[in-house]
Amino acid sequence: MQPITERPVERPLRVTLRTQDGIGVDAAYEPGSGRDRGLAIVLAHGFTGDLERPHVLRAARVFAQAAAVVTFSFRGHGRSGGRSTVGDREVLDLAAAVEWARSLGHTRVVTVGFSMGGSVVLRHAASHRGRTEARTDAVVAVSAPARWFYRGTAPMRRLHWLVTRPTGRVVGRLGLRTRIHPYDWDPIPLSPVESVPLIAPTPLLVVHGDSDPYFPVDHPRMLAAAAAGGAELWLEEGMGHAEHAASDELLARIADWAATAGAAQ
Repeated sequence: MQPITERPVERPLRVTLRTQDGIGVDAAYEPGSGRDRGLAIVLAHGFTGDLERPHVLRAARVFAQAAAVVTFSFRGHGRSGGRSTVGDREVLDLAAAVEWARSLGHTRVVTVGFSMGGSVVLRHAASHRGRTEARTDAVVAVSAPARWFYRGTAPMRRLHWLVTRPTGRVVGRLGLRTRIHPYDWDPIPLSPVESVPLIAPTPLLVVHGDSDPYFPVDHPRMLAAAAAGGAELWLEEGMGHAEHAASDELLARIADWAATAGAAQ
């Protein structure tokens, strides 16, 4: 990782980061137009996304009006190496992105994750407390699951087929540009709801749509209730799932929250 600079970098960058377990992660940096030059938002996309997807680019553009933005593609997605572990080893990808943001001169970093990325930002915040280079100053989980192996909705049953079946993984690789690891988790990682109590005193915002077709509202309520130091919960009327469903207005509110919460740390 590059040494920390005295002031934030002021030009866009595109690099390959190296994770702790040696995976090359495609990442991009936009200095943004916000007044707070010390703040960076690290955007963690959902499953089958990547930093070049239109919905990820749109979210990054809105965030860039308030802060510098780091986007990256999780392992197995887009131009990144490796294979997706669907939320397990992806914590190392996010840690590399946070470290990079700090190396570019940003003194405060807020992680914002969507769906699978939402579970990753929660687990990352719980596991990287006290590590100066990789810690986050505030966390936003949007459309995140509370527990693993949920199959209570038709979209989640289709996702499990995609991940667990050889034919599904072929569809993921050829049709969705997502290369999926063929093995079961061993050991099973700490779940999002088990991770949340470990995040305090880092500020936490949980955002979820009341029309989410993947995870019903008991998931965000479980996450918010598990927060030892308290968490803000925004249940958005009429909103569906993750980046696709997040309006520009909601994304701007999230960026405003990130700026306030990040500055409070």
